[in-house]
Amino acid sequence: MSYSVSLQQRIQQLKRVQADVPKVLARVAKDATLRAIEAAQAATPPKAGTGRGPYIGTGTITGELKAHWATDSKTEPMGGALSGGSTYVTVLANNQPYASYVNDGHRMARHFVPGLYINPESGLLEYDASKKVGLVVGTKTSYVKGEFMTDKGKEAYEKAVLSELGKEIERLMR
Repeated sequence: MSYSVSLQQRIQQLKRVQADVPKVLARVAKDATLRAIEAAQAATPPKAGTGRGPYIGTGTITGELKAHWATDSKTEPMGGALSGGSTYVTVLANNQPYASYVNDGHRMARHFVPGLYINPESGLLEYDASKKVGLVVGTKTSYVKGEFMTDKGKEAYEKAVLSELGKEIERLMR
């Protein structure tokens, strides 16, 4: 008789676990997306210890590109069992127009940019279309290597999902 009681207890435990699964999956998806954002930000210029000079793109030295990972990404899961579906969707995004060039790499040819100048007070590269100045920009190489920030974010997401789901399954089965 005690065998059937423990079997009944196990059935009840599995029913409780089944009811918790949608919330667990949503929480894991959100946490994994936050880890992906952190990894993408860490791989986005400006990066500590790179030794790169101040004359790289303005958005990359100000941190604007890095900041947009947090503002443009969607961490709250959309869809899922909470809304009648079976898929949880979060989004890792950076909507800056030049983000893909920094991520994937790009060709670079020397060219003149009107309105681009080095601010004498800050020493930073700035742009003002109304100024009657300009600079020839380009690099010594014809190709600028990408930083692959999204790949690093995806890797962090996958790693976090596997780790967190393992912990949650253990917790639920107690």
